[in-house]
Amino acid sequence: MPIRTLDIEKLKHETGNKYELLVIMAKRARQIAAQEKLELDEKLQYFEGFDDDDEFSFNEEQEQISKAFEKLPHAVQRSVAEMEEDNIYYRRPEAE
Repeated sequence: MPIRTLDIEKLKHETGNKYELLVIMAKRARQIAAQEKLELDEKLQYFEGFDDDDEFSFNEEQEQISKAFEKLPHAVQRSVAEMEEDNIYYRRPEAE
């Protein structure tokens, strides 16, 4: 995906502070990356414990699963897209 300029000033209307906006998007990107890692680990965990007889076919399947996850957009790109679409929920603990 090509690099594009992100208009932080336009996005900060929700938070009012561009630094807070960046922290929110960074935390969301870490959440997305952690969730993807868990999903990938769960799918690859299936292949543990099998005999070496079918190792070649299992390696191909593992490779296909890994490639499918590599094709997903990067976690940062997805968090920015979620912020642009106002799909990120956040709260301020000090306001409660």
